[in-house]
Amino acid sequence: MPESDQTPKRKSLITSGLVSIISVFVTQLTLFLLPQFLPTLSLLTLLPLSALLIVVVMGLGRCCKKVLGVRASAPAFVFFTIFFIWAVYIYVVRQVISPVMDIVLNIEIITVVIGLLGIMSVDPGFVKDQSCCLNTIVKSYPNEVEEGWRGCTSLLSFTALRRVRYCRHCDNYIMGFDHHCPAFGNCIGKKNHFFFIVLLVGIVASEASYFACASQYTTKSLTSTQVGRESTASRNLVLGTMLFSLIQVVWQVVFIAWHVYCACFNIKTDEWINWEKYPEFHVEVIPCSGITQTVIQFKNPYDKGIVNNLKDFIAAKE
Repeated sequence: MPESDQTPKRKSLITSGLVSIISVFVTQLTLFLLPQFLPTLSLLTLLPLSALLIVVVMGLGRCCKKVLGVRASAPAFVFFTIFFIWAVYIYVVRQVISPVMDIVLNIEIITVVIGLLGIMSVDPGFVKDQSCCLNTIVKSYPNEVEEGWRGCTSLLSFTALRRVRYCRHCDNYIMGFDHHCPAFGNCIGKKNHFFFIVLLVGIVASEASYFACASQYTTKSLTSTQVGRESTASRNLVLGTMLFSLIQVVWQVVFIAWHVYCACFNIKTDEWINWEKYPEFHVEVIPCSGITQTVIQFKNPYDKGIVNNLKDFIAAKE
């Protein structure tokens, strides 16, 4: 790529990175101020208020970015948030944590960072053999798909080809397409779906570990003479990151449960939401006798039973 073409791209990356850093600090500052102005409220009472504030701040931030004509990078936001919370742990929370727990948490965070770098670059299942007939085949009805596939140069199996979907974000066809994950900057498909769930479990584990460590700090800050000398600002900073971590754990556990459910029944998020667009999920039924009009209902043709579905999911098979 010519140097003249690379320069605007570099400037765009730098700008989006700076916007992401600002977004992280604004979000954490908002959570820091909440216990500052409402010091008597319990953590559980502050939790829904924190979630509401995050939604409001993100909404206002999106409006500001639109007015200024700038964009943030979701993966950069994720990375900077992790490093921000890690820094709070190292410089504030770590002083009251046992050496064993300190080692465990640091290993968890480092593993998560490595995992994030991996999920961003791993192949989700891009269809490299994009013959001229692929677009037609993917959008065809089952009998038309089979006829088109016979004359197609694609090396994919018939079953795999039927589950190839187009991602407008990546401008590519993905085998076993589940969804495009903006937070990780990559599609989630056949080849990285299991890795995606494992990474989410690792993130939840690290957030839960941080919450446990931060809870020790806030408890000891009220009783320990050594930690009691810390400023109120430090304690509120820890409380803000605790609230953020707890909110992340809540929605991510629900998200993981959804993907495990989909894996058990061999269906993708995209297929579940848009099943009416995919004829293989259609089954025609007559609501009652005497009525000739049929009704289209959902039926999953890929369900092989929970055990076989999970085996295929882990092995990245269709």
